Amino acid sequence: MARILEKRLLRQPDVYYFKVAAPLISKKAKAGQFVIVRLHEKGERIPLSLADIDPEAGTISLIVMAVGKTTNEMVLLKQGDDILDLCGPLGQPTHIESVGRVVLVGGGFGVAPLYPIAQAFKAAGSEVTVIMGARSKDLLIYEQEMQGVADTVIVTTDDGSTGVKGLVTDALTKDLECRLPGLVICVGPAIMMKFVAEATKPYGVRTVVSLNPIMVDGTGMCGGCRVSVGGRSMFACVDGPEFDGHLVDWSVLMNRQKSYTAEEKESFETWKKRHEQMLGSAAPVCELKS
Repeated sequence: MARILEKRLLRQPDVYYFKVAAPLISKKAKAGQFVIVRLHEKGERIPLSLADIDPEAGTISLIVMAVGKTTNEMVLLKQGDDILDLCGPLGQPTHIESVGRVVLVGGGFGVAPLYPIAQAFKAAGSEVTVIMGARSKDLLIYEQEMQGVADTVIVTTDDGSTGVKGLVTDALTKDLECRLPGLVICVGPAIMMKFVAEATKPYGVRTVVSLNPIMVDGTGMCGGCRVSVGGRSMFACVDGPEFDGHLVDWSVLMNRQKSYTAEEKESFETWKKRHEQMLGSAAPVCELKS
């Protein structure tokens, strides 16, 4: 059991922050790793990136976006509730070294797992530039947190409601033209990571991406998180989640992410109907996103 010590809404209507008691995990966890959560005996296992690690307090922080059955179930939990299973830390941690300057690129709620990575690179003596983007101002998260740790924070929005109007790749290209960093790390939607890798390739800048394929056990046994990197099959849960963005076969990744779209929709709709029957039609759930 892992107790929820804090829960708050980060972004209307569907992104929540959870601080969870995890003394053993917090002592071993490193930036870039993740945990697998199971809410109850009949629940599925879902991977969640670490958005913060506090070994002194014995806690980890998770950012949850309500996109399907299990994440909708999780955001209905309250402070003081328990999560049945919390397995981790899993995956390989980010390789932290002094690289002169590192550029961290985050899209949407993918910015959150970049926060401990930014802290780690800063502690290692690197200059940290963060480029974070969203469709509009009200969809941004972790801006203040990044301002507190990074040397430079560049915000982009598709509609220009705050920061620079445009995509993160626009801001990244402009940054690369001014001064090449030693490393670029990107976390976000697969399509965004693909274009970030394409933007850095002509400049020869090492680019690391954090992949988010379908995952079940998190220990390399199920093979669900198989990805193709440099022509080799690898498992995101044990070989990753971070890989060389210039070697990832993005078509394979994005096709595999869609493998169970119909089943995910059916599962969500079944749960939603059951949930509404129990609590009434006004029961708060977020629609399944494609």
